[in-house]
Amino acid sequence: MSHAWMPASPCGDGCLTEGDPVVGFPRRVLRFTAAIVVVLAALLSAPLLLVSWGRERRVRLIFLGVLRAFGVQLDIRGGADFLTAPAGRGALVVNNHISWLDIVAINALRPMRALAKKEIASWPVLGGLVRRGGSIFLDRERLRTLPATMAELADALRTGSLVSVTPEGTTWCGLASGRFTTATFQAAIDGGVPVRPIALRYRLADGRETSHPAFIGPESLIASLRRVAALRGLVLEIHICPEIAPGRAESRRELAALAEAAVHSALGTVRIPAQPRRRTPRPRPAVPLASPPAK
Repeated sequence: MSHAWMPASPCGDGCLTEGDPVVGFPRRVLRFTAAIVVVLAALLSAPLLLVSWGRERRVRLIFLGVLRAFGVQLDIRGGADFLTAPAGRGALVVNNHISWLDIVAINALRPMRALAKKEIASWPVLGGLVRRGGSIFLDRERLRTLPATMAELADALRTGSLVSVTPEGTTWCGLASGRFTTATFQAAIDGGVPVRPIALRYRLADGRETSHPAFIGPESLIASLRRVAALRGLVLEIHICPEIAPGRAESRRELAALAEAAVHSALGTVRIPAQPRRRTPRPRPAVPLASPPAK
C-alpha cells in the first residue's frame, strides 16, 4: 500500500496541450509495427549483449531504433565530454522526469544502468530492455527496503557504473515539475562520484512545447504509447549540463539543490529555492518588575 512519502504529481489530462499536430492512423500502425520489430530484434540479439566488445554501440542502436520508430527526433545540446568519456568512470545521472521516453533517450546517448520503480520490469516493450540493462529496482511502497537499495546504488557507482535516476520520483507534464528528493544523492556522496544533471524538454517541430509525451495520472502505458505514436514532429530537446564534482556539496540536500538548479537553468525555468522552516519563538513569560525598595 502507498504511504505518506510516496511521490505524487498533480498532473493529469488537464495538463495536455491543445492543437498538437497528429499523423494519420496508417502511420500510427506503422510506428507500432516498427517498435515491435526493434524490440524483437533486441530480444533475439540478447546473447550478443553479453559480449563486451561493441556492446555499448549495439545497445545505443536499440534505443535509437525505439525513438525513430515513434518518430522522435533528438536535439542534443552540450555534454561532449560526457558523450565521449571512456567507460568505467561512475556517475549519478539525474534528469527531470516526464515520460517513459526519458529512459529510452538517456540510453540512446549512453547506455547505463537505471534506478527504476519495480513496476517497470513488467512493462511491455520497455520492461525487458530495462531489465537487461542491469537496472536496480526500487520498491517505493516498502520504505524499509530503501537503505539496502541505496547501498546497492552506491556500490554500483563506486565500481564505475553510470546510473540514471529521476529524483522527482514520479512523472510530471513538463510544463510543471517537482522537487528533487535527496536520498539518491547520498549514494553519489558515499560512492565518491560526480553527478551529471540532464534537462529534458518535449517540443514540436515548430518550437512549441508539448505535454503529450508525458506519462501522467492513472493512465496505462498503452494509452501513453498511443498518444506518442500519434504525434507529428515530436522533438526531444536534451541539455547535458556540466557535472557536479565530488566534494562540491557538503550534504545530499545541497547536492540535490545544485542538480535541480542546473536543470532549471538549462531549461530557462525558474524554481524558487525551498525555504527552511523557521521555528516560531515561544513567548517568554513576563517578568514582573522588581518592587521598589521600602523606604
